[in-house]
Amino acid sequence: MPDPSPAPQAVKTRTAAPAWARKSTVVLLIAVLALAVFGTTTQTWMTVTLDPSQAGAGQEPLQVQGSKAATAVTALALVALAGGLAAAIAGRIARWIIAAIIVLASAGIVAAAGTVLADPLAASQGSIGAATGVTGTQAQVAVTAFPVLAVVAGCLLALGGLLILPASRHWATRTKYDARAVAGTAAASGPVDEIDSWDRLSRGDDPT
Repeated sequence: MPDPSPAPQAVKTRTAAPAWARKSTVVLLIAVLALAVFGTTTQTWMTVTLDPSQAGAGQEPLQVQGSKAATAVTALALVALAGGLAAAIAGRIARWIIAAIIVLASAGIVAAAGTVLADPLAASQGSIGAATGVTGTQAQVAVTAFPVLAVVAGCLLALGGLLILPASRHWATRTKYDARAVAGTAAASGPVDEIDSWDRLSRGDDPT
């Protein structure tokens, strides 16, 4: 005779996040891209050759760094970096806000670097004035590859910020209210990454 007793219900477990959605992967990706943008600003974006007949013109071409040609890029890269790190410990609503901030910062990076590419002479006028004491002068400006790299890295950074939204669905919740909802399944959850382990230790849980 068949056993009349009901079959035991399967215990729901939190499956491990896919490799692309792991918190450590997303945070590291945003940090690397933000640092890449910041790194481009430390390099020469433009080489300016002044007309020798102009007052204050020197013999050596001026090397204009990205931090001087587009000052906003440096600040926005740091904003995106801070946002990526904050996403690791933020709650659900805060992650949406952080993702929006990173996307807006990335748009600002692309716009600022694109302005330099569109009119390099105007972008170099500040450096020309600081070196010669004369502004509004004509010069030959050679643009390096670093503004283009800043645009590319800025676009990828925006995608990294958007990646927070689908990836965070696989992340453990961070608020005390959400923690109560998943407390019963914490012991049966799958492998966690390094950031999850640290967060659980900070709450007094032993992830091992």
